[in-house]
Amino acid sequence: MTVTGLITAIIVGLIIGALGRLVVPGKQRIPIWLTIVIGIIAALIGTLIARAVGVAETSGFDWIELIFQVVLAAIGVSIASGTYGRRQLH
Repeated sequence: MTVTGLITAIIVGLIIGALGRLVVPGKQRIPIWLTIVIGIIAALIGTLIARAVGVAETSGFDWIELIFQVVLAAIGVSIASGTYGRRQLH
């Protein structure tokens, strides 16, 4: 992986993770680095699902792929918030 690819993955992860956080109601008590990691993983898995379904290569912007990624990020943020938040309280 090149430096440009790594920086791009971090930026995409931040955006997808932030969108995932916006979808989840309430306050999420997880650090930004965890949001980025969740966003990167959600972006990768969302792209794989979109390719498997056959909607990754469309003309214009891939809205369905973005929806997959954001939904996965929201699920990841919810799980991490519940797990990480409980760990910090005890």
